Amino acid sequence: MDERGLHRLIGTIIDPERLADDCAVIPCGDLVMVATTDMLHETTDFPAGMTDWQIGWMSTAVTLSDVASMGAAPGQVLLAVGLDRPERLRGIMEGARDCCTTFGAELVGGDLDAHTELTIVSTGLGAVAPEHLVRRRGARPGDVIAVTGTLGEAQAALSGYDRHRKELLEPQPRVREGAILGRAGVSAMMDISDGLALSLHDLLAVNDCGFSIDTARLPLPAGVPEGEGRALALYGGGDFELLFCAPPTIFPVPGVEARVIGEVIAERTVLADGEPLERRGYLHEWSG
Repeated sequence: MDERGLHRLIGTIIDPERLADDCAVIPCGDLVMVATTDMLHETTDFPAGMTDWQIGWMSTAVTLSDVASMGAAPGQVLLAVGLDRPERLRGIMEGARDCCTTFGAELVGGDLDAHTELTIVSTGLGAVAPEHLVRRRGARPGDVIAVTGTLGEAQAALSGYDRHRKELLEPQPRVREGAILGRAGVSAMMDISDGLALSLHDLLAVNDCGFSIDTARLPLPAGVPEGEGRALALYGGGDFELLFCAPPTIFPVPGVEARVIGEVIAERTVLADGEPLERRGYLHEWSG
């Protein structure tokens, strides 16, 4: 069973609508608060050779990316560190602080424990006006499908293309772009941390329409053969770009570099070049 299957189990205990987005949505006066939590482990999430500073940066960036995907401005980040060696703590905390400072958040606390494997849980809070909140649900036939940045760079680095190592180890959450897209009125949005194909299927699960992309339009990692680059862009994880749908009348959105890769269709399916796109990407799985 994979993590999406376990999400369905959680949906029998918690209102499934609460689980449909990158962040929980909580009314907060005249604004909406968004809240998210991410857990990262050394053996599965931190590539070999990362510095402790980069580990702290990445642990924070993945959470800020979730906040950005809702169109929200980041507020506070808390970091719970299951620490294997105490001398690592300073670098981790400084990396987390620097990521917060770069993207307009504040590192405000967390928890600390001894652990046999370095494990970090980052929790992020953000705020947005209700009219600018963007959810995964809301795509409409005729919308364009677009992405920020380049896809497949993190996976390219893991595949030995060292020119993309910085993108792997120091991801840049699209905080500014997410807020601009929310104000512009995009109809649906999420981040692409688990790969484009899987993200499109995640959108399919909560919308009453489908998604058709043209792989010739994908922004591919430089220095990678085209066929391999296309596979990395479709199925590779760790990019933390934004995938969004928008009425064609508002695209391009001023201030956001993004590329149209397809359109929303009436049929509830995910297509690439007219053929069904495999539901595949970065997934935590359990045997048995």
